Amino acid sequence: MSVLFLSLGVTLLYAEFAVAERQVARGRHDCPPCIFKSTPMLLRENIPLAPLTTFRLGGPARFFVEGRTVGEVQEAVAFSNSNNLPLFVLGGGSNLVVADSGWPGLVLKVAIPGIERRSGEIDGKALFDVGAGESWDRFVSHAVMAYCAGVECLSGIPGSVGGTPVQNVGAYGQEVSETIESVEVLDRKDGQVRELCREACGFTYRSSIFNTTERGRFIILRVAYALTRGGAPRIRYADLQRHFEGRETLPNLAETREAVRHIRALKGMLIVDGDPDCRSAGSFFKNPIISREQHEDLQKRAAAKGLTLPSYPALEKSKKVSAAWLVEHSGFARGYGDSHVGISSKHALAIVNRGGATADEVLALKEQIQQRVEEIWGVQLEPEPVMVGF
Repeated sequence: MSVLFLSLGVTLLYAEFAVAERQVARGRHDCPPCIFKSTPMLLRENIPLAPLTTFRLGGPARFFVEGRTVGEVQEAVAFSNSNNLPLFVLGGGSNLVVADSGWPGLVLKVAIPGIERRSGEIDGKALFDVGAGESWDRFVSHAVMAYCAGVECLSGIPGSVGGTPVQNVGAYGQEVSETIESVEVLDRKDGQVRELCREACGFTYRSSIFNTTERGRFIILRVAYALTRGGAPRIRYADLQRHFEGRETLPNLAETREAVRHIRALKGMLIVDGDPDCRSAGSFFKNPIISREQHEDLQKRAAAKGLTLPSYPALEKSKKVSAAWLVEHSGFARGYGDSHVGISSKHALAIVNRGGATADEVLALKEQIQQRVEEIWGVQLEPEPVMVGF
C-alpha cells in the first residue's frame, strides 16, 4: 500500500505518491482504497462517496481527507493548492448529487466537533459555539434540552452544522439566519481564519454568500447561534398547527421537536433505517418566489383547471409558491416511476434512489419534471441540492 506523509508545509516525503499519481492519471480507479498516512492528517485515495451521502449514489473521490481540527482543514487546503487539485468541501452529505464519475480532486470532509455554551448572554440570548462537523439534529436536541428556543422547528434535518448557513436552512416556519450570530470561516483567498457576522453572510431564502457571490471562497469551521433561553416554541406552520389542534395548553420545546420529527417522518424527510424513501437529497426543488404578476397568471392557469393554488407570502412584492404542488399537478404524483429512480411515496418534492440508481438517472428525472412544470405552469423550478463533479 502506498503511503504519503505530509508535514504542515505539505511536503511529500515518499516517492510512492508519484506512483499513485501516475496510476490515477492512467484511470486506475479499480484498485482498492489506499490509505495515505500523514501527521496529523490522513489522506486516502479512491474513496467511494455514495456511502457518505443520503442519496447513496455517485462515484469515488480521487483523494479524501477528514479534517477534525482547524489545522487539519488548513493543511488539506494547502495540499490541494500545492498539487493543483480541485477541492470539494463535504459536510453531512444530505444535500448532494455526486456525479457517477465522482470527484477528480480532493474531497475534504469537515468534521470539527463540539457544542459549547458561552458563559453569560448577549441581549438576553444564550450563545452556542458549534463545530461544523457536528450533527445538526444533535445540536437541536441539545438546545431543546437546554430550554433554548429558536431551532426547534428545524428538528430532524439531516446533515451537519456547517451546511446550515450555506443554504440558510429552513423548515416549518424557522430559518437558521434568524439565530446565527456569526460564522467562523477559513478564507481560501489568503488562508486566514475569519469571523463573519450575520449581516456579512447575506442571508436570503435558501441562499447566502456561501452559495452565491462568494461560492467556493470560504470553508465553514464553526457557527455561533443565539437562542432564546426559556423561549416559547414557534407554532406558525400549518402542519404544526394541525398537529396540536384541539390542545388546551401550549406545547413546550420538546413536544414541538417531537411533532416536527413525526411530521417529517410521515413525509419521508427523516432518516430512518430501512425506509427506501429516505434515500434522497430531501426536497429536490426550492419553492419558487415569483412576482405578483406571475402569481396572478399562475392563479388563472390553476382556475382554468378547476384548481386552487396554495401560496405563501415571501417579500413585499413577491409570492412564494409550493413547488410540491406544481410537481404533483404536472403529472408527477407521489410514488411516480417504476425504475431505479422515482418520486417518494410520501412527498412529491423528494426524488428517491430505489436501489442501484445512477446520478444520470436522477438528473434525467429532474429535467423531465422541470420541463413539464414550465410547460404547464410557466414556472422554472430551481434545484436545491448541490451538484458535485458534473
